[in-house]
Amino acid sequence: MTNVASDEVRQFTVATEDEGIRLDRWFKRHVPDASFNIVSRWARTGQLRVDGARAKPGDHVRAGQTIRVPPAEAPKTAKPQRQKKPLTPEQVEFAQSLVIHRDDAALVLNKPPGLATQGGTKTTEHVDGLLDALSFEREDRPKLVHRLDKDTSGALLVARTPRAAGLFSKNFAGRTAKKVYWALVVGVPDIDDGLIDLPLAKQPGTGGEKMHVDEENGQPAKSRYRVIERAGNRAAFVELQPMTGRTHQLRVHLSAIGHPIVGDGKYGGPEAFLTGGVSRKMHLHARRIRVDHPGGGKLDVTAELPQHFAESMEMLGFDPAKGDALPISEAPPPATREEKKIKARRHAKTIRKERRGERRKRGDGGGGGRGKP
Repeated sequence: MTNVASDEVRQFTVATEDEGIRLDRWFKRHVPDASFNIVSRWARTGQLRVDGARAKPGDHVRAGQTIRVPPAEAPKTAKPQRQKKPLTPEQVEFAQSLVIHRDDAALVLNKPPGLATQGGTKTTEHVDGLLDALSFEREDRPKLVHRLDKDTSGALLVARTPRAAGLFSKNFAGRTAKKVYWALVVGVPDIDDGLIDLPLAKQPGTGGEKMHVDEENGQPAKSRYRVIERAGNRAAFVELQPMTGRTHQLRVHLSAIGHPIVGDGKYGGPEAFLTGGVSRKMHLHARRIRVDHPGGGKLDVTAELPQHFAESMEMLGFDPAKGDALPISEAPPPATREEKKIKARRHAKTIRKERRGERRKRGDGGGGGRGKP
């Protein structure tokens, strides 16, 4: 192959050893800086020619032919990546102080309220940004496998190896991971052991920042709750277990049944705040997490309450030991009579909609005119 240089184009003569190969293959051998996409673009715009005629990447070349190649394209300047700031000694110390369990495959953190799990618009302080401090003796960076809301405290699982991340993610996706939450709610639910089955969707006009119950278009969402103790009719100490994993699920569900989580103004409004010195912070805490461990058996970790939650418990006369005494539930409770009625009404509504659709189809002749079966 010979190459005749030019200010405008490059011209090459096909050598004997290249007889019969495809043009794109010829480029791969002799002009590796021209990718397949570039060669295809030259062909589409007529800039790529063999013996003066327009050519395509799939054409076969013969020895002695002249290949006209446009000037080499300057590589695109890569967008400079933002340099990651190293963590300060204070950040490292803080991150490591959150660890309540550590083994070869997993870490469990006790996330404080007010700290986001991941970054976002105007969110620069978050757990994900602190994970470089938690490699310890390993070289690879730990990986988040689930999230907690910014104002929710408690047990947050972090994988230390790719294998562990895969197993934990599978557990969460398959709903075999068990998460037990504690909450203080306004008022006392009528049913001590109940299942909230209300579909949820993003609330229009909130940019996806808020969820709401949507019977028509919402995604299925189920939450189990158990009342542990009552403070008269003022408040209740409840255990919660999400059976599905929708955004803000527990918060929306409790608000929907008329018992918002104490301090959750987003979903409970002014009614979510108690008087008498009870903290205005949200009282929702991931108390316990149980998940299959990559090394066999179960990883089962409990996270202590944050200060504001513990103080509110004492103020209202609630005993944390009574919550810990409850066995973790493996299945949702049987549906109550009221829940069965609601489910029956939804089913009837679905049937009516289907029948209306069938009548409309019959009314317009099943699609208008005769057609092929």
